[in-house]
Amino acid sequence: MRIVNPNNPITSEWLAEQGYRLDPAPYLSGALEARKLLERVPRTDRLSDLTAGFNGGIFNGPKFRRIYVTDREHGVPFLGSTDMMEIDFTNLPHLKKSDAVSTKLAHLQVKPGMTLISCSGSVGRMGYVRPDMASFWSSQDILKVEADPGQIRSGYLYAFLSSRYGEALVKSSAYGAIIQHLEPQHITDLPVPRFSDELERKIHNLVEEAARLRAGFQAGLTAATEDFFKSVGLSELNALRWHEQQRDLGFEVTGVTSTSLRAMNYSGRAVRITEALASVEHLPLGNICRNGLLGTGPMFKRIDGDYDYDGVLLVGQRQGWWARPEDGRVLSRAHTPRQCFVPDETIMVGAQGLPSENGLLGRAMMVTGSWKKHAYSQHFLRIASGLHEVPGAFLLSFFRSEISLRVFRSMMAGSGPQSLHAGMLRNFPIPLAAPADRDRITETVRQAYRDRDEADRLEDQALALLTTAIEEATA
Repeated sequence: MRIVNPNNPITSEWLAEQGYRLDPAPYLSGALEARKLLERVPRTDRLSDLTAGFNGGIFNGPKFRRIYVTDREHGVPFLGSTDMMEIDFTNLPHLKKSDAVSTKLAHLQVKPGMTLISCSGSVGRMGYVRPDMASFWSSQDILKVEADPGQIRSGYLYAFLSSRYGEALVKSSAYGAIIQHLEPQHITDLPVPRFSDELERKIHNLVEEAARLRAGFQAGLTAATEDFFKSVGLSELNALRWHEQQRDLGFEVTGVTSTSLRAMNYSGRAVRITEALASVEHLPLGNICRNGLLGTGPMFKRIDGDYDYDGVLLVGQRQGWWARPEDGRVLSRAHTPRQCFVPDETIMVGAQGLPSENGLLGRAMMVTGSWKKHAYSQHFLRIASGLHEVPGAFLLSFFRSEISLRVFRSMMAGSGPQSLHAGMLRNFPIPLAAPADRDRITETVRQAYRDRDEADRLEDQALALLTTAIEEATA
């Protein structure tokens, strides 16, 4: 339940400005409170006076027919309003390059330092364009805000827009009864507080360093996966083009058992990959997890909680691959089963859903660092190694690959939303590199996750500096 802020109570002036509306929505959304607070800041500038570029620096894009390609040489990474929340962009769809660079869509290429704002559906989600995203294109459902370097630093502008003040103002600008929308003209008048050059530069530098570390996280994981396949002698698998392999049509299977009678579980392409994995030194996944974890979490009645008391964030499949697990449900810790919490370096695999090309089923991430405090839904397959010599960080370098994804998706069971076949999972062959290679790959992954946590810390520090400056200026 939301209540009014006692430090900034609703006044009769507010009621008059809202036409004496007595419903709580305008007053408890935080937007009116934020606007009134910012009016007391000595200096604010209109957002449109601080941007430059296409359409004045605040724009989204035209609706267009999307043609995706499987050959990445003929496509460009394409961000949707949910994709932009992710931290690992390995699985992004690729838009046809000739369409992307056309006059109609060329301006949708994002630039490092831009602020991205979701502007259709779940309005107000934000992201900052990292250095490694310069070749990405974005959909018309993402609003781009490009800072004018002669007027304001991009990191500082992002910090304000993503702060509780900026976010409230942006979300309040949306329109629409069923599907919310946000257009460039709706935020041009947003008041942006201005402070000393020293403070704004410090906040900008923190945001920029966070973006650099997140790019390093991506690069580290990609390098670890390449190192894994090279170290186990299967470099050709890492370069495998799934869609160029012979399709599974009219094939014959011998030795079918009661384990499964489903044709998908005997996919020729997946069988060839599995045989290659088993051709080198390996262990079945069931053996690796014998004294660890291999299974999904518990189903339970979810009782809402509050962070100020005993609340814990429940991370579901949707948020599992985001840079930060926003929008998750806060539950009462006392009523959340302990099995919802997982050990350090547990691999979490999307285990329920539909097998769409860009879906979450079969994708993997790792729980470590600051993410250990969260609870996780039953929709994740938990993989925790029971062998000290095969750490979770080493396993992630393999499980995040497309090879692992395709094998997982050959293990589907169910008629509606698909699940992963428990019996087949136990026999999944996991290649083992030499001990020295294993240690090197493990450290690469662990450093990537340390970079991720440090990026979160720096971004939080930037937001805290901005919040303190606003509070002091309006005290």
